[in-house]
Amino acid sequence: MASSPCSNSNFDSGLEIKTRSVEQTLIPLVTQITTLINHKDKPKKSERTLTAIHRVGQAVNVAVGRFVAVGEAIASENQELKDEMGQACYEARRAGDAIAQLTDVGSAAPTPSDDHVTVFSDRTAMVKAARMLLSSVTKVLVLADRIVIKQIITSRNKVLVTLDHLERVSTFQEFVQIFSQFGNEMVEFAHLTGDRQNDLKDEKKKARMAAARAVLEKCTMMLLTASKTCLRHPDCESARINKDAVFHRMRCALEQVIEIVTEARSCGENKIPSASICNGIKDFKYTVESLREDLFCLTPQSLTGQLEALVERTEDFTDSAYTSHEQRQSILSLCQQTRQDTQQLVLAWVGVQQSGSSKEATENLEVAILKTCHSMGDLRRELHKVAVGRASDLLKVHGEQLPLRALKAAGAEGNLEAVADYSRKLTEQKEQLVETCRLLCHVSCTEPLEITCIHAEETFHVIGPQIISAAQTLALHPSSKIAKENLDVFCEAWESQLCDMALLLKEINDVFEGRRGDKKPYLSLPRPGKHSAGLKTAKAVKLDAEEQTSMAKLGLELRLLSSDVDAELEKWEEQEHDIIRQSQSLASMAYSMYLFTRGEGLLKTTLDLFHQAEVLSEEGLQLCLSLRTLSMQLIDEEKAAVLTETEKLMALCQQLQMGAKTPVQGKTATFQKVDSTIQTSRSLMAVVLPLLPLCNKLLRKHKSERTSLSSPQDWRETQDTSAPVKEDTALNGNSSNGFGVKSLEEHMASLNLLESK
Repeated sequence: MASSPCSNSNFDSGLEIKTRSVEQTLIPLVTQITTLINHKDKPKKSERTLTAIHRVGQAVNVAVGRFVAVGEAIASENQELKDEMGQACYEARRAGDAIAQLTDVGSAAPTPSDDHVTVFSDRTAMVKAARMLLSSVTKVLVLADRIVIKQIITSRNKVLVTLDHLERVSTFQEFVQIFSQFGNEMVEFAHLTGDRQNDLKDEKKKARMAAARAVLEKCTMMLLTASKTCLRHPDCESARINKDAVFHRMRCALEQVIEIVTEARSCGENKIPSASICNGIKDFKYTVESLREDLFCLTPQSLTGQLEALVERTEDFTDSAYTSHEQRQSILSLCQQTRQDTQQLVLAWVGVQQSGSSKEATENLEVAILKTCHSMGDLRRELHKVAVGRASDLLKVHGEQLPLRALKAAGAEGNLEAVADYSRKLTEQKEQLVETCRLLCHVSCTEPLEITCIHAEETFHVIGPQIISAAQTLALHPSSKIAKENLDVFCEAWESQLCDMALLLKEINDVFEGRRGDKKPYLSLPRPGKHSAGLKTAKAVKLDAEEQTSMAKLGLELRLLSSDVDAELEKWEEQEHDIIRQSQSLASMAYSMYLFTRGEGLLKTTLDLFHQAEVLSEEGLQLCLSLRTLSMQLIDEEKAAVLTETEKLMALCQQLQMGAKTPVQGKTATFQKVDSTIQTSRSLMAVVLPLLPLCNKLLRKHKSERTSLSSPQDWRETQDTSAPVKEDTALNGNSSNGFGVKSLEEHMASLNLLESK
């Protein structure tokens, strides 16, 4: 019991914790029970120690009682879980009573004749009761989690039924009515799946869920315009093809969500590669280095077979028509070098086996291991350089969206021949992007990034033909406003995916360079057509060369601050903290602004920059709220320090927001606004940077205080104040809830399991 059972993710046979909410709910309970069991067994115990142990035990029992009442209410509403939930609640209540009895230690000087069993006289009984309590409480939570899954499935089924109705409508009036219902159902589904995505522990599942939800988000608008176009032009074959493709993709995404939450395995999941070349290289190096410990862990044939399988996958690079001759020769040369080094390794390996581990043979083996790992590292760096270079070049070339513009113009003119010509160019661009996503997948060193690359590849592969069919429809009906709107929507989806690809490229680089170890969620970057409301009169302009030069110094400072923030965030233990997430978003958006000052990246015009500044200020204000929440847990000087910096940050966010929204006219005024926006963003990041180590230090200190056994007064001072406990739930007037961080019943409320009551 000295170590948290949460780390094992198992308390009972077949009982696995798959969500963070369940795990985080159990941590404070484990902490309190561990404190009870691991108390110092001194002959003399002070009155304060006995009182503290008694209060902990009683508080645990009272909180478990309230928690069980919630579980029983859930069981009464869900007959399929009634028996299992009832048994788990019964065991939890019995264990809570046992802990209360064992911690009823009385006075500091018990009489020798006292036969009352306590935690001091029978530690085994306390361990047994603790195990029963943790097992039963976990089972209640896991059973309750099934209801969340049931809610998602029910919501999906409603969406599917309405989707079928939408596909069969024949009049605009009927379509508008059903689409309104569909929109409400999609909002509900988005909330449920968003909460689930954030709650998943498995990063691979979380990435797959994010990809499926991104498809649904983009397809909802496509479905609207594609269906309207089909209703307006019912005899148009290209319009029907366009609409059918959207409905099919939405159904696939809905099915993928259900596969993730129910853990069903499908052929679609099997298509996801088990490892990229990057991960294959990691595995190969691990195998080679394991020879230091065990010379007989595998055979030379299996090692060379593993190498050849790895080299075979590099053919995606060398066989590509877009790989330059120099790059191809470099990759082939490095592959040959790894073969030679591996062959020398095998000879040294066999030599050690035959010579009985002589000093000379062992040294030769060590040198061979180092050379093989080094050549593998060189190969990995070259592949990364090729893939990232290809992606960067493509984003620069396709940033102007020339084929899309030409397709729109040709369609509006009714020029079918020109549409066919530009469709071929878009198809070539699509094939380049699809292949580049495949190469990026090979150099992605985490599974979430691999999955995001696969999602990007599939998106380009699907949207390309949809744009072409939408352009063909417009060319056949050039005066149709709805056909033009439909083409615009699909083109915006393409541009949006290019934005996501730029973010993905930065994340892959960050991981490769050791700045970040996990894939980050999609940021709220400005997307084409998404932030244009109320800004139709604003004129989007680009900086000229002279203006970019004058912006270079400011941009470089912003880039350095962004990197420093990333470096500070890597030092945090709690990588899921809101402060971490919000600061990462700020750093990424600041980096985008830096690229703008260089004339690179996805922020092409001053209007893009101002939109980005608004989003950055909004994220900064969210960070201020998180900092205020943290300050509520602090006292005196610590609290004042955090609040002082928070006020500075809030003022800068408001200044940035107001500046970005202020309209200007003329080139000089626009440049001054750009300069002011970059300067304010730099000042904002300069305030965030010193806040991060301070908050990290205070959170670690707060966490250590929280887990130590102290008096009830100390518990009250260090209790998490983000979710205040009502007075009527306190024990003997004490505001502590007994678990110190987050009570079990608060967790149940956060899951919204009693919404139907």
